Amino acid sequence: MKNTTRTEHDFLGEMEIPNSCYYGIQTQRAVDNFKITDIPISIEPRFIQAFGYVKKAAAMANRDLGVLPEELVPAILSACEAVIGEELNDQFVVDVIQGGAGTSTNMNANEVIANKALEILGYEKGQYDIIHPNNHINCSQSTNDAYPTAFRLALLLVIPDLMKSLHELSLAFKKKGEEFKNIIKMGRTQLQDAVPMSLGQEFGAFATTIEEDVERLEYASKLFYEINLGATAIGTGVNAPPGYAPVVVDHLRKLTGLPMKTSDDLIEATSDTGAYVQLSGILRRIAVKLSKICNDLRLLSSGPTAGFNEINLPKMQPGSSIMPGKVNPVIPEVVNQLAFEVIGMDMTITLAAEAGQLQLNVMEPIIAFELFMMLEMLKRGSRVLRERCVTGITANAGRCREMVLNSIGIVTVLNPIIGYEKSSEIAKKALETGKSVKDIVIEEELINEEKLEELLSVENLMHPKYFRL
Repeated sequence: MKNTTRTEHDFLGEMEIPNSCYYGIQTQRAVDNFKITDIPISIEPRFIQAFGYVKKAAAMANRDLGVLPEELVPAILSACEAVIGEELNDQFVVDVIQGGAGTSTNMNANEVIANKALEILGYEKGQYDIIHPNNHINCSQSTNDAYPTAFRLALLLVIPDLMKSLHELSLAFKKKGEEFKNIIKMGRTQLQDAVPMSLGQEFGAFATTIEEDVERLEYASKLFYEINLGATAIGTGVNAPPGYAPVVVDHLRKLTGLPMKTSDDLIEATSDTGAYVQLSGILRRIAVKLSKICNDLRLLSSGPTAGFNEINLPKMQPGSSIMPGKVNPVIPEVVNQLAFEVIGMDMTITLAAEAGQLQLNVMEPIIAFELFMMLEMLKRGSRVLRERCVTGITANAGRCREMVLNSIGIVTVLNPIIGYEKSSEIAKKALETGKSVKDIVIEEELINEEKLEELLSVENLMHPKYFRL
């Protein structure tokens, strides 16, 4: 009868590891030490996949340079393929928040790949005299170059998902903009009547502002092509054979199809977290802008009888346990809340990046966790906002038009003709008497009726031309 555990050791002592597990003693120590979130690193499968690519590229480079026994290479490469293929995700069990600058995550990958390779060769797990997690899988590497390289690669794999979700949301707003292009409404500044516009212009602006951030993400993602693989511990390349860095990066480039390149200064690249801060700032910007849009949607749909009531949001669920018939804007509300969370995560990343000391920033695990969560939450939030809110929005065209015609804001278009002072008098009189701007201008014979009709036409109010008598 086979033992249900195997004994593994490190320089701190021995430990029993379940035979069913591909990870080993260093992973188990991390599991015991870091009971923080109960969220394993496998929460982001692209990160695990990226480690598979890094370890495979390293094995191929070590084979080429003659520092990895030729007979072990096929099994190691096959084990890396299993990781890349997400066959072993359940074996990546260390907590997302951990001490040690990511060493536990790197060793989790090293041990899983070593034991899978041993299994492929017909050996028992834990026979590290044949294939060793450090000597063979981590050959020519350090956590300090393998971890950030995998992190950057994973970001390159994940960022396009958010870009796609944002682009689709932008298109949904653009479509609504076209649908509402002939609906006149009041524009507002400081929540006060400003000048008329079309509802389509308002929704078109939502589309534009979101699409701008798709472009910002595309630019930021290019920063992650630059990696420090080959730097090993601090950037000097200690323990790596001569010429290792260009060889391993070339293999990684071919394996992923991405234009990865070696940093010009590996010392700087090993301690620098600037690209993460920049991406985090863009994600904060996206969150702020999405939240502002959701604020607008809530205002524009407020009421329905005692608010703006210019648009109708899809009715998603009953809104009250006590008030019959009430429906709340729950989708914009939930996007508001995820935006608040993302903004907080950006502050965490800022503090973690600042906490770097000398040749390494040990806080990279929390940076990784927060960035992956920000990307995932914004992707999901954008999709939910599009699918369960934006596509179902309808307009109350009559209500929008009524507020324009009853507003003193339309007097602004008369400024070039009758002057600011006279326009102000008309606005004041309209508020005091309840009369319309149009009626007062006709009464005082300031502009002939035909010209006034042209000036206050729906078309001119939405797309104003410049007039001067």
